[in-house]
Amino acid sequence: MSTTDRPLRSAQWFGAEGRNGFVHRSWMRNQGFADDVFDGRPVIGIATTWSELTPCNAHLRDLAESVKRGIWESGGLPLEFPAMSLGEPLMRPTTMLYRNLLAMELEELVRANPLDGVVLLSGCDKTTPGLLMGAASVDLPTLMLTGGPMLNGKFRGQDIGSGTVVWQFTEEVRAGRMTVADCAEAEVGMSRSRGHCMTMGTASTMACVTEALGVQMPGAAAVPAVDSRRYALAHAAGRRIVAMVSEDQRLSSVLTRQAFENAIRVNAAIGGSTNAVVHLLAIAGRLGVALSLEDFDTLTADVPMIVNLMPSGTYLMEDFAYAGGVPAVMAEIAPLLHLDHVTVSGRSVADNIGDARCWNRNVIGTLAEPFQPAGSGTVVLRGSLAPSGAVLKVSAASAHLLTHTGPALVFDRIEEYVVAADDLDLDVTPDTVIVVRNAGPRGYPGFPEVGNVPMPRRLLADGITDMVRISDARMSGTGYGTCILHVAPEASVGGPLALVRTGDLVHVDASTRRLDLLVDDAELARRRAAWQPPPLTADRGWTRLYSEHVLQADRGADLDFLVGGSGSAVPRHSH
Repeated sequence: MSTTDRPLRSAQWFGAEGRNGFVHRSWMRNQGFADDVFDGRPVIGIATTWSELTPCNAHLRDLAESVKRGIWESGGLPLEFPAMSLGEPLMRPTTMLYRNLLAMELEELVRANPLDGVVLLSGCDKTTPGLLMGAASVDLPTLMLTGGPMLNGKFRGQDIGSGTVVWQFTEEVRAGRMTVADCAEAEVGMSRSRGHCMTMGTASTMACVTEALGVQMPGAAAVPAVDSRRYALAHAAGRRIVAMVSEDQRLSSVLTRQAFENAIRVNAAIGGSTNAVVHLLAIAGRLGVALSLEDFDTLTADVPMIVNLMPSGTYLMEDFAYAGGVPAVMAEIAPLLHLDHVTVSGRSVADNIGDARCWNRNVIGTLAEPFQPAGSGTVVLRGSLAPSGAVLKVSAASAHLLTHTGPALVFDRIEEYVVAADDLDLDVTPDTVIVVRNAGPRGYPGFPEVGNVPMPRRLLADGITDMVRISDARMSGTGYGTCILHVAPEASVGGPLALVRTGDLVHVDASTRRLDLLVDDAELARRRAAWQPPPLTADRGWTRLYSEHVLQADRGADLDFLVGGSGSAVPRHSH
């Protein structure tokens, strides 16, 4: 029986009379459902991004079974369905090219089907924001459950972190300080259980951010994928989504401006990925929540980094979970949060974190004794080289490079730079500023994670492990270095990055938030007059549609016609 007196969407399918009702119910019966499942009870969709092509999400079908238990138990009808799976380790040219496609698919699937509420099962980097963007444009009661991180990687008695050691060890091989055989041994021990990256990369960041937003159950972000408590959380999520339908707690009532402010501050406190910036901007755009690139700087100026995790620190997500996870972090920075914000738990943030404790101060610090001081998170740079902004993760950068002036060494394609980087005769010094362009949303296309370009081998051989690198690309959340990213407007649409020439002086000052090209206006005007936009790289299909409609990084890189939403109105009959 129904748990609410309010008419449910699904009743217009399963409660219909005549031919349409016959069609909708009869075909569903081939799955062996009992007669009473069509009695008006809430129908809950479980959107899963399970795929064996997405290692991080390959266990989500098992998690869905636990969600179903909770839904059945609470009087709902669970119906699992697949959504496009975006796996960072395998997909080319970049999963970011397809984030908006996943969002569009999920939006249409939810609206087109007899669903009263939705549970989103995600894990790998782009599946989490893609699902949330699509769900936001429909605005039904929605709850997210991420798949959880892998157990800590192991190599010769040490913990190693996914992604982070990839960049570190492969650079050591290039420098001649590590053998290929040793690197292969590390490869075997890095990913040793189900789950997504266990560093504070983008997958873990977005899991934590969605918990901070209030769309994930308290404590759900950090519990390892193979920990039985994750399946208990899935069971509880199944129960809770049925209650959310009864309460008509829609996604828009959770994802408020307060929620985004909490998420931005938590992201700073955990040392989260710069990719959270572009994803949160896109999600906010689907809901009409006023959020700007500048918010990621101004809202975090007084937030210290209190979590000591790779790539900025020492520990990994398994340690973070056992130290107390996101609830412990939010309890520590409670004075900086909106504690009255009501989450999908049905309770306020204050209630959610009231009993939270930290069990390991080596992993989670305090406001008084943080791991890194306030201002160590993502900062927004502007100037003549980035009129619409660029981002820099201070905690992952080298302190001596946060104020720097040096000559540019410019590459139009990442492939050109990768070849040049191995040239021991490359004309480069530690003061050089590497510029790689045409890797933004439109230019690549797809906005890839190539911004943490490898160091020149010539410098690695001299023991130099960092330098200023600037691009209109993104960087993996597991990456590190003084990498200035998301430069907007990007080069391929005529941003100033397109006008830089090798030898031009570039000035960076993180303290004053400046990124400037030290070339006079008259010379830049001459270069602009001679500049020609590069042609689109695709003439058909999704890639062409994406290239023609993608917004710039400072607006979340959504498609212009997908901003906002179309709601959950029931479509016209199909028969």
